[in-house]
Formats: sequence, C-alpha cells, structure tokens
Amino acid sequence: MSLLDLALGNLLSPIILSFALGLAAALARSELTIPEAVAKGMSIYLLFAIGFKGGVAVNVAGLDARLVGALVAGAVLSFALPFAAFSLLRVLTRLSPLDAAAVAAHYGSISIVTFVAGTSVLEAAGLTSDGWMVAVAAVMEAPAILSALWLVARSGQGRGMDADLWREILLNGSIVLLVGSFVIGWITGQDGLDRIAAFIVSPFQGVLCLFLLDMGLVAGRGLREARGVLRPGLLAFGLVMPLVGSAAGAVAGLLLGLGAGSTMLFMVLGASASYIAVPAAMRVALPEANPSIYLTLSLGVTFPFNLTLGLPIYLAVSRMLTGG
Repeated sequence: MSLLDLALGNLLSPIILSFALGLAAALARSELTIPEAVAKGMSIYLLFAIGFKGGVAVNVAGLDARLVGALVAGAVLSFALPFAAFSLLRVLTRLSPLDAAAVAAHYGSISIVTFVAGTSVLEAAGLTSDGWMVAVAAVMEAPAILSALWLVARSGQGRGMDADLWREILLNGSIVLLVGSFVIGWITGQDGLDRIAAFIVSPFQGVLCLFLLDMGLVAGRGLREARGVLRPGLLAFGLVMPLVGSAAGAVAGLLLGLGAGSTMLFMVLGASASYIAVPAAMRVALPEANPSIYLTLSLGVTFPFNLTLGLPIYLAVSRMLTGG
C-alpha cells in the first residue's frame, strides 16, 4: 500500500472525519458545542480503557527486558526532545527563553489522543503492537517538564521545583488515571478484561469519535482566536518538530528491536505534543509564559498535522524500517 493510499484511508476514517467536522464547525462559528462535563467524562473513559487494556497486555505477555528498555528509552526521549525543540524555536522564532521553554515542554511530553488514534490506524492496517506501549506513554508525560524548567532556570527566569509543582506533575489527573488503570489491568489480567469488555472494548471507537469532534471544536476556536500568534516561524516549528520527534522515536524503536507496530507508536509518542498534562503544569511552573502560544501550537497545528498526515507517514516509515 502506498503512502498516498495510507493517507487517504486515514483521512476518510471516522475518527479523522469527526475531528474535521469539529474543526470546520468552529472555524465557521457554528453553535455546535460539547458540554464540558461530557468532554471530561469521555476523557476519563478513554484514559481508563487505554490504561486497563495495556495492563492486561503486560499481564498476558509478562515482564521482559524489552519492556524495561522501552520505559527507559521513553523517559530519555521525553527528557531530551525539549532541548531539540528549544534550539529549533530559537532559530525559527523570536520567542523569549521563557516562552520557548514552555513550548518545548509540550513537545517532549505526549498527546494520549494521538497515541490512541495511532493504535486505531494500526488496527485498520492489520498490525499489532506491544500492549505495554501505554506504559511508555505514561512514563513520557513528566520528564519534559523537568527539562523545560532547567532551560528556564539557565536563563535566570521562572521558578524552582517546589512541593506544589512536584504535586502538579506527579498527581496530574491524567497520569494518575492512566497509571492506576494500567495497574488494575495488570493485576486482574484477561479475566478482568473479559468481565468489562462490553464497557471498554465495544464502545471505544464511538467514544473516540465524539472526543475528537470536541477536540476539533477546541482546536478551531483556538486557531480562530489566535491568528496573530501563528507567525511563519512558529507555524514552521509546529510542522517540523513532529518530524524530528518521530525520527527520534524511530531510532528508539529500532535500537530496542521492536516490530513495525510498536516502532510506529514510538514515533507517534515522539511526534505528539501535550495539551492536557503539560499546560496544567505550566500554569503552575511558568505562569508568565503565554498560553496562547503553546496551546495554539500543540492543539491547533501539531495535533491536526499528526492526525491527518503524520500517522500515515509514521506507519509507512516504520514498515519500511522494520520490514513489517
């Protein structure tokens, strides 16, 4: 299957078309909205289902050296990518060190929704991945925040690592839910999954479509309200940095000897940008940073790029590199 066929197949999938509907509705100033409580409920459902199924996969497969290696590689990748992002921002834009560091933190952390969309693309292509990749995703949430704070401290701005910030990072709701449900799935195994399969397996794709509809609405409103923020240099960064991150993810997958599916997900994790955990931490750690910059880039530029063009590119490259 050619890259063009993969891209077209991805663009015409229900989850991408749902995102496109939300994006178009927001840009057209439609009154379509998803109640905030409903959107939060869908987010909780998706995180629980992802974590639980990942824990079950580890229970079935058992711990091995590849899992430990993948966790270490994910942590290193998350810590290192903000430095590449910061350097690229300083070349392409005129952002202050404070704003550049805040943006860089988002590009070392991950978007769990992009990860989920990546698993859907794999399923459509008939490929499988290691279930414990969700644990790698959880590990990659926090190290990037530490990198960003170091970059800011080096420039003489920002704040130190106090107790409130550590609490914000380690007890962020999405991390707690993802890790907690992973542990539950690990403990209960296949028997536990069989008991609640009707809840976390069958409805998953439908809930994901509605969640991405809401993400499209949020992204569209952000683009509409922050047009002056997206200068050419920032726009270029939002499109180039995912490719840099995906290349680093591909190297990690190859060094670990992972198959095409897991290598593709490593690329997705490296390419994605956080818009949930890191913005919450930045509000505490770097309140002076401009949220319209980092939110518009991560959610309004990189997220749509990854969903529409990035995922088929990462799948094609991982297949080519692994022979899968």
